[in-house]
Amino acid sequence: MHQNETIIQRFYTAFQQLDYAGMNNCYAKDAVFSDPVFGLLQYAETTAMWEMLCRNAKNFSLQFANIQLLDEEYATCDWTASYSFSKTNRPVVNHVRAYMRIGDGQITEHTDKFDLWKWSRQALGLPGLLLGWSGFIQNKVHHTAKGSLEKFMANR
Repeated sequence: MHQNETIIQRFYTAFQQLDYAGMNNCYAKDAVFSDPVFGLLQYAETTAMWEMLCRNAKNFSLQFANIQLLDEEYATCDWTASYSFSKTNRPVVNHVRAYMRIGDGQITEHTDKFDLWKWSRQALGLPGLLLGWSGFIQNKVHHTAKGSLEKFMANR
């Protein structure tokens, strides 16, 4: 198995176990992360985000597959998380495509792509169904997530 495939396996295996420390050990100290909910995060925010999400996870399960090494640095992976959204306790099944850049055995860039409207329909219910496509709801989701992360980091 290629070293880059090993790091992806290690990351998502730790995620399956809600082992945020194991996940965070996969990142380089200057790594960046982005996704539709949190936006662009630097290393400290990224590691705090995974800790917050793992600590707050309810009814959580994760599957990952289709690891593809695109070249010596870049890889992709598909993963699906099932959980109860903490703010509404509604069930969510989120299908994600991860894009990673790996150098010296650590993740240096990580971008997760998923359909935010589909996520908001599940997580928020009727407001997500009716308005989840709108910039208003998507910005509200982003600001709420960033606010929760900032509060979590301040109380660590």
